[in-house]
Amino acid sequence: MSSMNLTAIQTTLRDAGLDGWLFYDHHHRDPIAYRVLGIAPKICTRRWYYLIPAEGEPAKLVHRVEKGSLASLPGTEHEYSSWKEQRERLGEILRGKKTLAMQYSPLNDIPYVGLVDAGTVELVNSLGVEVVSSADLVQLFEGRWSDEDLASHLEAGKVVHAAVHAAFAMIRDAVRTGKAIGERDVQQEIIRLFEANGVIADEAPIVAVNTHSANPHYSPTRETSLPIRPDDFVLLDVWAKRKTPRAVYFDITWTGFVGEEVPRRYVEIFEIVRKARDAAIELVKQAMREGRPLHGHEVDDAARGVITRHGYGEYFVHRTGHSIGEDVHGSGANMDNFETRDARRIIPRTCFSVEPGIYLSEFGVRSEVNVYVEEHDARVTGEVQEAVVPILAALR
Repeated sequence: MSSMNLTAIQTTLRDAGLDGWLFYDHHHRDPIAYRVLGIAPKICTRRWYYLIPAEGEPAKLVHRVEKGSLASLPGTEHEYSSWKEQRERLGEILRGKKTLAMQYSPLNDIPYVGLVDAGTVELVNSLGVEVVSSADLVQLFEGRWSDEDLASHLEAGKVVHAAVHAAFAMIRDAVRTGKAIGERDVQQEIIRLFEANGVIADEAPIVAVNTHSANPHYSPTRETSLPIRPDDFVLLDVWAKRKTPRAVYFDITWTGFVGEEVPRRYVEIFEIVRKARDAAIELVKQAMREGRPLHGHEVDDAARGVITRHGYGEYFVHRTGHSIGEDVHGSGANMDNFETRDARRIIPRTCFSVEPGIYLSEFGVRSEVNVYVEEHDARVTGEVQEAVVPILAALR
């Protein structure tokens, strides 16, 4: 059976003044649907629809070739074969409904939620129904963590932090002994440590030296990997989750200098980024303690304001943070008033990154932590970097 909380969803729909929430999938394009409905993906070469009305029994529409697609969900099942029959049956299911939520985002402002194709939205609109974004609903029913989710995050965090420290130690030992080492060598060692400690990641970690650290999403390959030598600046962006069902990610960025004393220029830029990071964190903590509504775009403004006041606003080229969940970029509120304006409220039991950065031509600095929101507070879930790591001095 499904683990969906039908009663809670319907209560929320009524409170929001919506007639229902319409789920739709084809070729597994919408992982959110499966997570909210609490079902495992099955073969999906034909379109299916599942309507949770604000009142009454849910309805499902499946192709006769794939009758079992939604078998574990409650509700009356309707079937179709032809495209004409599909539209007729969908119209019957939606009759009397005026406003429905779907995984849609106006202007695609929140692409993590904008998973239903434009044609399907047009089809539903043509049946006399206004489609609105399910973004707030998704955050409530897919973005919030259970106690088990939080525990998996903290467990992954231990491995991720250990991998970062091991990477700095690997660089230290190689440089001190005169052994050649490069970005990709460190990246592959982190991957090996992940495998040995039961965590996985959707992509390889970022190990970026000097000018490569000025590219926020640089990742070394055999062809691009730079050597790591004395007096180099190193950025590590490392994320992973446990190899267990429903595990959620842990995602951090640290920086170091291959020397015993960090040059003033690196210290200066790191300090600005640190202040921006801490301003964002403090805003979240204060709002939660005061019970004051806080939205993702406000957190971005707090961090961005610090960097702008120091004269580096044009070098902060991405949002302040992203939601974290089963996907490293989750479906809850993002800390963003730059790439988009995320007006979603920050709610308890959600987690997101705070990762301001300054990216100059010769190097880039980013400091990333994860913030977990509690009922009346918020906290950083791992270690907090307070200064650039002097790799040849700090790890003796």
